[in-house]
Amino acid sequence: MIDEALFEPKTLYPFQQRTVDQILAEIKENGNDFNLLFQLPTGGGKTVIFSEITRNYIENWGKKVLILTHRIELSVQTSKQLNAIGVSNKIINSEVKTLEDQNEFNCFIAMVETLNNRLQDDENFIKEIGLVIVDEAHYNSFRKIFQYYKQANILGVTATPLSSNKALPLNDHYDKLKVGESIASLIESGYLANAETFTYDVNLHGLKIGSNGDFTVSSSEHVYGNYFMQEKLLFAYEEVAVNTKTLIFNSGIETSIRVQETFHKRGYKIRHLDSTFSDKDRKDILKWFKETPDAILTSVGILTTGFDEPTVETIILNRATRSLTLYHQMIGRGSRKLPKKDVFQLIDLGNNVRRFGLWQDYINWQDAFQYPDRFLEARLSEQEDIMFEAAYVLPKHIKEKVDTEVLDQFKMKQVYEDLIDRGKKGKLAVDQSLENHFQAIYNKADDFYDGLEIQEALQEHIENRLKQYTKCIAKSTRNYFKYLMETYNRQLRQKLRANLDDE
Repeated sequence: MIDEALFEPKTLYPFQQRTVDQILAEIKENGNDFNLLFQLPTGGGKTVIFSEITRNYIENWGKKVLILTHRIELSVQTSKQLNAIGVSNKIINSEVKTLEDQNEFNCFIAMVETLNNRLQDDENFIKEIGLVIVDEAHYNSFRKIFQYYKQANILGVTATPLSSNKALPLNDHYDKLKVGESIASLIESGYLANAETFTYDVNLHGLKIGSNGDFTVSSSEHVYGNYFMQEKLLFAYEEVAVNTKTLIFNSGIETSIRVQETFHKRGYKIRHLDSTFSDKDRKDILKWFKETPDAILTSVGILTTGFDEPTVETIILNRATRSLTLYHQMIGRGSRKLPKKDVFQLIDLGNNVRRFGLWQDYINWQDAFQYPDRFLEARLSEQEDIMFEAAYVLPKHIKEKVDTEVLDQFKMKQVYEDLIDRGKKGKLAVDQSLENHFQAIYNKADDFYDGLEIQEALQEHIENRLKQYTKCIAKSTRNYFKYLMETYNRQLRQKLRANLDDE
C-alpha cells in the first residue's frame, strides 16, 4: 500500500545527488551502447535516484526514458514519484494495447512481460527511447527486452548485483558496476535504521536443495511446519519482539498459516498473507498492518520487493535461504528509519547469519559482479551450515531419464565415513560414487549417446556429490574442485563408452 505523502517533491540527500551526477556523467562519457549497473542497499532511495536521473536525462538528452519493472506495485510507486517531480509518464500494463498518445509522454513505465508481448507484435511499439532503466535488475526476466534497445543506454539498479540465475551473470549485459553507499555508511549517516541481530541455533536436517540452488519449499515446509520449530519461533518472538510491529518471512504457505494459528492461540494480533490473495484482500491486510499497533504479519514470497512499511520494528526469518539477494531483501524491509526508530530487531531462525554474515557487514560487490561464481562459492561453501547435509533434488524432467532408486542408495558422507572407519582411503568414496552414477545411467540409456545426454543432465547432481566429498576432506579450493569434476566426468564417459558401445 503506497502513501501519497511519500511522493511529494523533496530535496535529494547529498549522497543521492552525487550519485545522480556521477551516473549521468558515466552515460555522457561512454556514449551509446554502454550499459551501467548501479548497486544501492534497500532503503537508500533507488526510486528517488533513478527518477531524478530520468528527469535530468529527458531535459539534457532530449530523448525518452523507458523504466522496466517486474511488479505492478513498483510501476505505480515509480509513476507517482515521477509525477511528483514533474515528469509526464505512462504505465504500460496489460490493458494498454496501443500507444497512439505516446507523443504526450517523455517516460514510459512497463511491466516486463507485457512489454515483451507488445514488442513481439511490433518492435517499434515505443519510439525514441534513449535510456532504459531496469528496476530490480538482478532478475533475468528483463534480458529478453534488451535486444530491442541495442542503441540505447541501459541502467540497471539493484541492492544486490548478483543474477537470479548463476548461469546468466549480470556482467554479460552490463559493462560496469557502480557501487553506492554501503549499509554501514547509510546507518552511520542516519539514513537507515541499524539491525540488532538475534540468532537461534536450529537443526535444519532435512532441507533439500532444488534446481534453482535454494532450499525447496516442500522440504522447508517439512522442517518449519513441525511443532518444535513453531515453539522455537514463538519463544524467540516472546523473548525479543513482544509489543513490536513484526514481519515474519516463511518459505511455504502451510507454514505461514500454522504460524498464524500458533500466535492467534496465544492472543497475539496476527494476519497471514501470500500471493494467492486478491488485490483487495492484500490491500486490506496491509492497511490493517499499518494501522494496528504491535501487529504481526506472517507472509510468503510477496513482501520482499515493492513493499514499504517504515513502522516495522522486527523482522523474523522463519526460513533458511541460500540466496544472498533474498536475505538482504527480507532484512531491508525493517531498515526504514523514522524519527523514533533508529534500531530494528532481526531474529534469524534459519542459520542465515552464519551463512552470509551480518546484514551490516561489508560486501565486495565488485568481486560479486566480476567473478560471481567464485564469490558465491566462497560464501556458500566456507560459511555454510555444518549442522545438516543438504540433499540435491532432481528436477522432474531429469528423474524420468535416470534410475533414481540407484542414485538414492548412495550417500557420500556416509560412504566416506564408513571407509575411514574401516581404515580405507577416503578417495574410494569418489570411485564408488562414479560407479553409482554409471549404474543409474546405464540402467536407462539406450546407447552411448543417450548415456552422454543423461550424464550432461546430471551435472548439478554430480557437482553436489563432489562438493559433499570436498567438505568431508576439508579441501575445497576452486582449482581442486575443477580438477575433480573434470576427472570424474572423463572417467564416467569412458566407462559409458566401454559398456554401451558394445550393445
